[in-house]
Amino acid sequence: MSRIVRFHEIGGPEVLKVEDVEVPAPKAGEVQIRVKAMGLNRAEVMFRTGQYVTQPTFPATTGYEAAGLVERIGPGVEGFSVGDKVSVVPCFVLGEYGLHGELVNAPVFGVVRHPESLSWEDAAATWMMFVTAYGALVDIARMQKGDVVLIRAASSSVGLAAIQIVNMLGGVSVALTRGSSKRETLLAAGAQHVIATSEQDLVAEVRRITDGKGARIAFDPVGGPEVPKILDALSHLGIFFQYGALDVSDVPVPVLSLLGKNLTIRGYQLFEITTDPERLERAKAFIVEGLASGALKPVIARTFKLDEIVEATRFMESNEQVGKIVVTV
Repeated sequence: MSRIVRFHEIGGPEVLKVEDVEVPAPKAGEVQIRVKAMGLNRAEVMFRTGQYVTQPTFPATTGYEAAGLVERIGPGVEGFSVGDKVSVVPCFVLGEYGLHGELVNAPVFGVVRHPESLSWEDAAATWMMFVTAYGALVDIARMQKGDVVLIRAASSSVGLAAIQIVNMLGGVSVALTRGSSKRETLLAAGAQHVIATSEQDLVAEVRRITDGKGARIAFDPVGGPEVPKILDALSHLGIFFQYGALDVSDVPVPVLSLLGKNLTIRGYQLFEITTDPERLERAKAFIVEGLASGALKPVIARTFKLDEIVEATRFMESNEQVGKIVVTV
């Protein structure tokens, strides 16, 4: 028996329970992991509240990210040994696997031997944030030195990862945040510029930063009625990535900006990367290199214990944090 996070109904954080569950042996193509730390993600909230791409089957497990020691290896699995220190790239839809618990099974193609220098907490926080940002900025947009990148919801874990990747590649990171309360924190986290969108003129500020050219890339998990301002702030041939839906209302598109600047407006999820073996391997190599060099490092807002999973989730939903929330076992 192992302690696993499950829920038996749609609802708020309070429906999450830590229960004793018999964990089956890993099947072919799976690795069983003795978990040391787990990362929390917005997608898990959507799954628990019935707003995810798949609906939970009860009792439902949850959790995209974990780090720990290999406990057992499924039939036919090569490249891993019992006792290896590993972490997991989100490469499945919730409902297929759930990684929040003491002992979990994970698909081997998402399991990574991470750098020895990483703590368990850092390893559990790494993959969702960095692969999501890498996929849009590097794999698809082919970001180059000098490119100006607008990063909305910049204090989120993915936003902070995007700042680090832009800086690592010699770009110009522009953090977008609603108010100025997080300005100093974002600057300390590496943002080269911060725009408080409820207090400043976004388009005017971007024009000032770019000498009137506009930003080449925008990276947005929110959507909603503020998107036209971001599109107006893009350069000729700019690209806008919508990678989340914190605002589920339709996104208005200014036709003159779209046509006048030949913009690309693109939906994007990290599964575009993690379900393609070649692209996933490139992502792993890029991120492992960045972690090993110190150019990339997960920003952790706060850690909780497994028995505090409800409190940890409430804290994430409060939007007060800067960085990743991690639960330790």
